Amino acid sequence: MYATVHSITIDCTGDPYDVGLFWSQLLGRPLADDDKPGDPEAIIEDPAGGPRLLFVRVPEAKSVKNRLHLDLKPQGRTRAEEVERALALGARLIADHTRPDGGGWVLLSDPEGNEFCVERGDLG
Repeated sequence: MYATVHSITIDCTGDPYDVGLFWSQLLGRPLADDDKPGDPEAIIEDPAGGPRLLFVRVPEAKSVKNRLHLDLKPQGRTRAEEVERALALGARLIADHTRPDGGGWVLLSDPEGNEFCVERGDLG
């Protein structure tokens, strides 16, 4: 017997719906049909059956670097194009760790300050 990852939970001091909407647009996956602004949580399901993203309202603000974060790999666009798209959706640039050979990553945060990385995409 073993356990499986059912949800990756992301804490929010603001409206979980708003944070979920950012991630929904970034990942191209819809929020659950019954999610609405003001709800205490919001969910994005993985249509491939992987872990869902669960956004939950908490009273305390984020105070230190995340111990766990998501690494995104762009599909059908370059890392630079994906970073620009994420910034246009409301992400914030923290640090660009792109190497001269094209490796590395770009560190961003979502509107709540939760870090995530954008790796090299299919097109570079």
